Amino acid sequence: MMILVIGGAASGKSEYAENLLCRLSGDAPKIYVAAMEPRGAEAAARIAKHRRARTGKGFTTLERFTNLSGLRVPDGSAVLLEDLGNLCANEMFSPGGSRDGAEILRGLEALRGQCAHVVIVSNEIFRGGAAYPGETLQYLRTLARLHREIAATADGVCEVVCGIPVYHKGRLSL
Repeated sequence: MMILVIGGAASGKSEYAENLLCRLSGDAPKIYVAAMEPRGAEAAARIAKHRRARTGKGFTTLERFTNLSGLRVPDGSAVLLEDLGNLCANEMFSPGGSRDGAEILRGLEALRGQCAHVVIVSNEIFRGGAAYPGETLQYLRTLARLHREIAATADGVCEVVCGIPVYHKGRLSL
């Protein structure tokens, strides 16, 4: 089963996704795939916050900043990818990364083949703003396309708004 969980900053999407995966996983190994590169104090603080939130939930953390298709996890495991926006930026702007998001889609298919459950967390960043410079606009378009393509094949699509899950596809609840 693959679920896409989206939401704005500080919406509660990560906590919801973690609890959802814990509920779905049963006795399967729980793998947290961390895509945020630890660059700077702000990133370090966010990473520390997410690590504290996972304490006691039984996750094994794997850092994976690019090349998701090269990741191997135990068969039948439950994977939480945190988050698609960071992975997309890493792929687009890191040397040797996949500029169009195709690598991410291949990686997600590879994970689906290995896992019982995949929960993907992503940011809803498409409201507001005006004219963006070229690279930023390309990033937004690529992330939006990834959302559409993942949503089309996902078993569930959930938007978390102020901590409240709103399902646009499928129906799972805690």
